[in-house]
Amino acid sequence: MQTQDLLLTNPKELCNSTKEFSCRAGELDANKDKNRYPFILPYDHSRVRLSLLESQPHSDYINANYVPGGCTEHDFICTQAPLPSTMADFWRMVWEQNVQVIVMVTPLKESGKVLCNQYWPPEKGTGCYGSLQVTTISRHHGPDCYITTIHLRQHGSHSNRHITHYYYPSWPDQGVPKDHISLAKFTEYVRKQLDDIPLLGPTIVHCSAGVGRSGTFVAILWLMQLCARGILPNVYLAVRDLRRHRVLMVQNVEQYILVHQCLLYWLGGNIDRPR
Repeated sequence: MQTQDLLLTNPKELCNSTKEFSCRAGELDANKDKNRYPFILPYDHSRVRLSLLESQPHSDYINANYVPGGCTEHDFICTQAPLPSTMADFWRMVWEQNVQVIVMVTPLKESGKVLCNQYWPPEKGTGCYGSLQVTTISRHHGPDCYITTIHLRQHGSHSNRHITHYYYPSWPDQGVPKDHISLAKFTEYVRKQLDDIPLLGPTIVHCSAGVGRSGTFVAILWLMQLCARGILPNVYLAVRDLRRHRVLMVQNVEQYILVHQCLLYWLGGNIDRPR
């Protein structure tokens, strides 16, 4: 693989594609309070639909979209950080979509602003969200991240689902980490974990709005997967495809450059990985 193949393509065309498709569900009055940011709405054609709750006509809505990751159009779900009022919907999505892995690429707070409301018990303990019981089993350190094992159980059921939660807190809102090497190592670590387990459903990735940092992480991981299979990566085409599934995936030029930086570091053999 030649590193010159990753030379930057002019991203100006991407900057013009801020909202290509309809977002009617997110614009409904019944759903407006479920959006963390009023102008970051899911595209209708790729949005995740929850099962309708009895007598609640708009209970299928959550601010989330399926996005591709190199294998199918549903490899990932990118979503906003849960609000206090949407935590039950978030866990219902995890359950209904058979999610086994959640990747969180935002701190909970930044400069006093809440970017994500904590939606899982921080220590060993249990919380109830709608019909789902969420129990934190263990937490340990990974490469610049926290890895939490969570058990999920639906009321009335005796079977547990096992969720692995990766929390990478050192990525500022609308920006890039101070150290792209840290992000490259974290992404490769998650990539290996995903390769090692038979996934039943999509992997959830979220930041605060679920667009800039989330899209950047998915783009890096997706292109690492392609490289590992000997397929020539094209950052521009990958980001363009992501943006056709969710608005503003990879939000700015700095994040677009970050994708290249992480891939170049990874391709340089600086991370222990299969060849």
